[in-house]
Amino acid sequence: MTRVRPAGRAVGRARLTALGLLAGALVLAGCASDPTPSTADDANQGYVSGDGSVQSWAQSDRGDVVELAGRSYAEEPIDIADWRGDVVVVNFWYAACPPCRAEAPDLAAIATDYSGQGVHLLGVNHTDDAGTAQSFERRFELPYPSLDDDDAAGVAAMQGVVPLTAMPSTVVLDAEGRVAARIIGIADPTILRGLIDDELAAGA
Repeated sequence: MTRVRPAGRAVGRARLTALGLLAGALVLAGCASDPTPSTADDANQGYVSGDGSVQSWAQSDRGDVVELAGRSYAEEPIDIADWRGDVVVVNFWYAACPPCRAEAPDLAAIATDYSGQGVHLLGVNHTDDAGTAQSFERRFELPYPSLDDDDAAGVAAMQGVVPLTAMPSTVVLDAEGRVAARIIGIADPTILRGLIDDELAAGA
């Protein structure tokens, strides 16, 4: 015997379903139209997405020298003061961040291509333990070290420069160690290479 659902209950459920779909659509529309960084959904591991914006500063407008030192995940000492006179690219990342994984091959290629040209890449990670970070480094064959920033020294060094809740973020330091440019969100490799080339040319 076929059971017939009362019409009123069916209509009520249909209205609830429609309201739910409408609410979901409004939420999605709000996320799409909001130009500010927003928290991603569970599928994206809870990272906060940057908007990909790029900003650079003229020589006369650059601030103080950035001081940043610590140890890599391989327990090697790192002090960017040792790289004064060279261009330094600092990339803030963590392993569960989808755009960090997406840009890692490009950063590895940039580090390799500019090796020996007076350019240093340095990752900074204030989220992962050593095992997680080193697994990421091996997976993407990163030829440069990352600072184990468990004390948030790297975050403090860039305070006011980048909103470090947005991952990844990349900062280009000039030969004097000052912030020359920044990228909030995933770094377009062509743009990043252009920023590096500008600083190399300025120091030539």
